[in-house]
Order: sequence, then C-alpha cells, then structure tokens
Amino acid sequence: MSKLIWDRGRAGRRGFRVAKPQTPEVDLVAYLGNEHSQELLDLPEVSELDVVRHYTSLSHKNFSVDNNFYPLGSCTMKYNPKVNDAASQMSEFREVHPLAVDALQGSLEVMHITQEYLSKISGMDAVSLQPLAGAHGELTGLMIIQAYHRDRGSERDEVIVPDSAHGTNPASAAMCGFKVIEVKSKDGMVDIEELRQKVSDKTAALMITNPNTLGLFEKNICEIEKIVHDAGGLIYYDGANLNALMGIVRPGDMGVDVMHFNLHKTFSTPHGGGGPGSGPVGVKKHLEPYLPRPVVVKGEDGFKLDFDRPKSIGKVASFYGNFGVVLRAFVYMTVLGKCGLRKASELAVLNANYLKALLEDVLDVPYSEGTMHEFVATSKDTDLTALEIAKSLLDYGYHAPTVYFPLIVHEALMIEPTETESPETLEEFAETLKEILKNPERSKSAPHLMPIKRADEVKAARHPVLTRSQIAE
Repeated sequence: MSKLIWDRGRAGRRGFRVAKPQTPEVDLVAYLGNEHSQELLDLPEVSELDVVRHYTSLSHKNFSVDNNFYPLGSCTMKYNPKVNDAASQMSEFREVHPLAVDALQGSLEVMHITQEYLSKISGMDAVSLQPLAGAHGELTGLMIIQAYHRDRGSERDEVIVPDSAHGTNPASAAMCGFKVIEVKSKDGMVDIEELRQKVSDKTAALMITNPNTLGLFEKNICEIEKIVHDAGGLIYYDGANLNALMGIVRPGDMGVDVMHFNLHKTFSTPHGGGGPGSGPVGVKKHLEPYLPRPVVVKGEDGFKLDFDRPKSIGKVASFYGNFGVVLRAFVYMTVLGKCGLRKASELAVLNANYLKALLEDVLDVPYSEGTMHEFVATSKDTDLTALEIAKSLLDYGYHAPTVYFPLIVHEALMIEPTETESPETLEEFAETLKEILKNPERSKSAPHLMPIKRADEVKAARHPVLTRSQIAE
C-alpha cells in the first residue's frame, strides 16, 4: 500500500509526499493521474494547538440545546438527557450485527419492552418500531388503513385532513394514493358541521392531531370519532404533539385506530438538522395483522422476530427500525416511569401557558383558550414580520421559533418551550422579545452578529448557489 512520508528537505520544501507503492499492481500515483511518483502534497503545516482551536471555534458556531434555548420545542430540539446517549454508545448495543439474531437477545428485549411501553402510553394494542420518521410512520399507518379496507372489499380512496394539520399529513395521504379532502377549522378546532358534509362511503380515514398545531385540545374529539366511524372510516392520530398528553390522556381511549409516535420528539432524541428519526406505529387489535413485518415477540426460548404475518403490508425499512433512537427512547421512558412521563407533560403545558402570559401584552394569540404544550402568536399587529423577529432572536443567542405555520394564522410564530426549561429562561426570552419589538428598525436588518449577516432572500431565491464554482465566484 502507498503511504505518506514526511519530507524534511527536497529543494528547500517540507511536507508530506506519497511514497511509490511497493506492490506493482497497486500504483496509487498513476491512479491519481500523476506521472511524478515523488510529487509533494501541499498540506498546511500547523501545530496541534492551532488545529484544536480551529475546530473548537467551528463547534461554537453550532447552535445546540446544550447552550441555548430553542423556543420551537419538541418538534425539533427537545432536551436529550445524557444518560440516553451513554446507553446508546454501549458496545453491547452498538457493535452487534443486526443479522446475528442469536446475539440480539438484549436488543430484542429492549425493542419488545419499548413496544409495550408505547402501547400502554397510547392505549393501542400493538406497535411496530420499523418506520424511520414521523412522516414515514404516517405513510405506514395509511398503508395499514388501505390494506384493511381492501381486505374487507372496500375501495375507499379519500382521506380527510384538517386545514391546521402538519404538512406531512396530506403529503403522506397523497403518496399513498388517497385523494385528500380538506376540512376547515372553526375557532381553531375541526368544524364539526363541515366534517359531517365531507364524510362519505369513500372516506378511508380522518387524520387528526390532538392537541392540534395551534396547541388546542380538540374538545369534540369523541363526536369527531363517532362521525367518521359511523361512515365506515378510521381515525388516524398524528402523534407529533403527544408531549402534551403522556400519562394524562391516551389516544386509544379517544377512538383512535392507528397512530404514529415521534420517538425523536416526545421521547427525547432531538433531530435538529435533519435526523435521525423514528416513527413507530401503534394500532388497535383489528389492524394488528397488517403491521409491518417482522414484529418482536416473546416466546418460551426468549425473544424473536415474527415474520409469519400473511396480511402484513411488508417491510417498510431495512432491518428493524432506527435502533439507536429506540434505545434512547427506552432509557427515557424507563428512567422517568409512569409518573415522570405525566410530570413531563404537565410541565410542558405549564411552561407554554406561563410564556404565553409573559408575552400577552406584546403579541396577540388568536386562539388562546385552553393552550396546551405550545401556542401560536401573530406579529401582524406589530411593526415587524414574523421572519424579522426570528432573525433578530439570533443576535440575542436564541434559536428562532417555527414561523409561518400553521397557515391559518397570519404572520404566525409557533412557540413551544418544552418541559425542561426553567422559569428564568422563559422570563429572559420574553424580555428579549419585548426588546426586539421596541426597536423595530434595528430588527429589520438583523441578524448583525452572526457569521452570515442579513441575506438577500430575493436574490437567493432567484439565483441560488448550487455548485462549488459559484461559491468561489
């Protein structure tokens, strides 16, 4: 094999050079298209201290929940206890090969217990850990619903989605081949009368988030469930906001037939920056045969993977799901226990309501009655847009909240503090927002203190930089 050799001389130059391969068959230099076997590689010569300082400086430019407050909450960056990471790095879990079933007993037991935990928390009868993200869980759940109706000889092809739903809901339904039927909101809730008009013998399911994206609990959930079930449809529950309900209300007790969990949200593995995710699916008994295979089961000889499921929709991911996230969620649930999970939800709701009260004199909250774990404010009555407020927060060391969602609120700021933030942090954040609103002119050109200053958004949209050569220019 070729190797790098430190050259102390050669025409007054110092640096690494590639030694000519000793084995004739392996000519690395020729492979690289260089005819000079002793050509130097011009690598920078720096001290270890300079290298350490360089990468430490880069790390400080990263925004993390470990050093700053994320007001966009469990959707992307809920605090992840360090014990979760410690468990996920244990060699007994990390180094085992997923095909070495005989060596997987510990991992399979973790998966089986996690399935049972999620079933108890949700009121569902069975769980598959296979889906790799929330939207993937939605698609899986809808495929299960589709298989269920087809098995009964019914070709229902419509899925009803509230206008306040997460964008992945209609996208998942469309990807599964369903026609998406939108139902409007009334006072922030599903319009019951319009729902009655939209259900039909074509309705396969209603997708609902509860609490919804406005942070409101659908008080008419039992009536909604009856309307859809009476029409022969099923209830799909988007579990993205389960952080408000753990240990308090179970979706299965609200008439839900199938749901997904966001382990990377509710159960503490942040997926800021795009990953990793995990979106297990829970179902009631009548949908259990259609779960993805395999499912972890407990037998007389230990735990095993059950592939013998003739009505299954099949595998939806390689192997058995994102095990690292499942393991973190298992530790989180085990450490907190039943009472701890309920306490987490209670604190999440308390923090959201406290922060809303701190801001009510400067920001309007259109739908404020019965706020759960998050609330949606609007900046339409201020001198700043939601985007300008978001950019200004960066200068003060805060991550921006979710902006312009849900779409039914103009200039929306969705704020979710989660359960782990202290009252002092919430008070400081509220004071910062008030300061920003008092100085609108400065905020219109923010951020000022970030490595990248105010971007020209129109130019960025019309002339995107897509290649390295464009960056160099």
